[in-house]
Amino acid sequence: MHILLVASAFNSLTQRVHAELRDRGHTLDVHLASTGDALRDAVGVCEPELVIAPMLKRAIPADVWQKYTCLIVHPGPVGDRGPSSLDWAISAGVDRWGVTVLQANGEMDAGDVWASVGFPVPRVGKSDLYRNEVSDAASAAVLLAVDRFASGVHAPQPQAQLRNRAAAGTRPSYPQNLRRIRWQRDSTETVLRKLRAADSSPGVLDELLGDEWHLHGGHPEDELKGRPGELLATRAGAICRATTDGAVWIPELRPRRRPGEPRPFKLPAVQALAARPPALPELPALHESAGLSENTFAPAADRERRTWSDIRYREEGAVGFLSFSFPGGAMSTSHCRRLLDAYVAACSRPTAVLVLGGTRDFFSNGIHLNVIDAADDPGAESWANINAMNDLVEAILTTTDRLVVSALGGNAAAGGAMLALAADEVWCRAGVVLNPHYRLMGLYGSEYWTYTLPRRVGAEVADRLTQEALPVSASTGLRLGLVDRLVECCPQDFSDEVTRSAVRLAKSPGMQERVAAKKQTRERDESVRPLSLYREAELSSMLRTFSDPDAPYHALRRAFVRKQPPAETPSHLIRVGATGR
Repeated sequence: MHILLVASAFNSLTQRVHAELRDRGHTLDVHLASTGDALRDAVGVCEPELVIAPMLKRAIPADVWQKYTCLIVHPGPVGDRGPSSLDWAISAGVDRWGVTVLQANGEMDAGDVWASVGFPVPRVGKSDLYRNEVSDAASAAVLLAVDRFASGVHAPQPQAQLRNRAAAGTRPSYPQNLRRIRWQRDSTETVLRKLRAADSSPGVLDELLGDEWHLHGGHPEDELKGRPGELLATRAGAICRATTDGAVWIPELRPRRRPGEPRPFKLPAVQALAARPPALPELPALHESAGLSENTFAPAADRERRTWSDIRYREEGAVGFLSFSFPGGAMSTSHCRRLLDAYVAACSRPTAVLVLGGTRDFFSNGIHLNVIDAADDPGAESWANINAMNDLVEAILTTTDRLVVSALGGNAAAGGAMLALAADEVWCRAGVVLNPHYRLMGLYGSEYWTYTLPRRVGAEVADRLTQEALPVSASTGLRLGLVDRLVECCPQDFSDEVTRSAVRLAKSPGMQERVAAKKQTRERDESVRPLSLYREAELSSMLRTFSDPDAPYHALRRAFVRKQPPAETPSHLIRVGATGR
C-alpha cells in the first residue's frame, strides 16, 4: 500500500511509524505540514491510498479528509480530546492511559475509531513516556488500523458507541498557571509531577535569581534539604532546589523568550545560569555535590538512594553495568570525559562482561549541539566534543580483556548509534529506532564509524544507510547486522531483562575463548589498518566542516537547536520504498 505520513515534525513517533510500515512492505511519502495548501499539493502529487498523521498540530483540510481516509494518532484513550492529553494525564497521576487511531472529520479528535491500545504510565517524564510506552502503543494501534483498512471490510466505530470512554472529554492546552510551582507549599512529589508533565516541552515557567526560566527535567533528592525554593547544590551541570519536604534536581533550563530575540534553547542548568546578564543577581556559591558517578563503586545502599546521577555503576556477579542517561541523549565534551573516566574505572574491576546503557529511553544521540551552539566558538567546541566522543569510542574498541555489550533501551542516532556499535554485542529493546547516519546535519561523521559500520553490515549497506539517512527499526537492525539481540519487553522491564541476559552471558561456556578471539581479531585489524588512521581520515573531514563558517553544518545546527521547521519536506523522505528484504 502507498501511504502518506503527515506530521508537524519528523519526530521520534513519526520515525517509529515510518520504520514499522516500511518493514511491512508499504511505500511511503512524508509531508511535514506547514499549510493546508501545501498538504493539498502533497496529496495531489503522491495520490496515497491512505493518509496517516502520527503527530500533527494542525487540522487536516476538509476537502482532503473528505476525499481520502485520514487516520489521526491521538495520545489519549477513546473519548479524550485536546492537544495536551499526556500533560493532563501525568498531572492527574493516572496509572493507565491509551493511544487512539481515529478518522479525521470536522471535529478535532472526534472521529470514528479504527484502533485503540492502552499502556501503563510509570512515573517518568512526558518525553520519556512519549518515546517509549506511547510509541509502543501507537505503533501497535497504527499497524492494526492499517491492517483493518487494507482488509476492505472493517468499519470504524463511532466514539459514542464504544464503552469505557474517558470521562475527560475535550480539554484545552495545559496552561502555565497550572504548571506553576509554589515552592513555599509544594511537596517534592507535587513538584516532580509538574516537572514531568512539562518535560521536555514546554517546561515549567519559574522565577530564579531575578529572571524567568523554563525548568526542564526533575528528579528526587532524599538527603539535601533547605528552605523551600533555595538552591542547595550543583551536580554535573544540574541544580538542586529545596521543596517543602526535600529537594529536586533540575538538569536543564531555558530562558523565557524576550520580544525581538532569537528563540532560546535548553542548556545544562549551571551553564544557563552562568550566561545571565551581569546586572542580575549573581549565582550563589554552591557546592558541587558528589554524585554516584564520582563514587563509581559506591556501596549498594548508596546506589539505591533517591537522587539524580547521570552516570551510575553496579555489579551483578561477573557483570558490570555502567549506565548513563543524558537529557535528550546529547553528550557534551564534559559528558564524554566523565563517562570515559567511569568506563576506565569500570574496566579496572574483575568482571567478564561490561554492559553500557541498559536503562530506558535514549542511549545516545552523539555530540551536544545545544552546548556547541551556545559556545563562544562553536567550531572549536564542535572539535573538542567530537574528539571527546572519539576518545570514549576508542577506549571501548580497545578493550580486549572482557566482552562489552551496548544495551539500548531507547533510540540512538548519529554518533550515539556509532558509540553503540563499538561494543562486541548490541542489544536493543524491540521498540528502538536507530538513525546510523550524519549527513542531515551536514557532517561526514566520526566515532570510528568507517571501521565499525562496514564490519557489521558490509560496505554496500553501510553506504546505503549513511546516504539514505532514514530511520531503521530494531528488527531491521537485527536483520542487517546492526543489532545482535532483540529484547521483547516493555520499557520498564528492559533493565531487568538485560541484567538476566548479561549474567547468563558471563556464565556461558566458551567465554574465555571468545575474549581471546576478540583480542586476536583486534590485533589483526590493527595490523591491517590502525584505528588511528580511521580517526585521522574522519576527523580531517570534520575539521574542515567545523572550521568553515559557511559550511551547511552551522546553519543546520542553529536551526536544529532552535527547532526551526524546514521550509519544505526534505527530499530523502519523499517516495520511500519498503525496507529491503
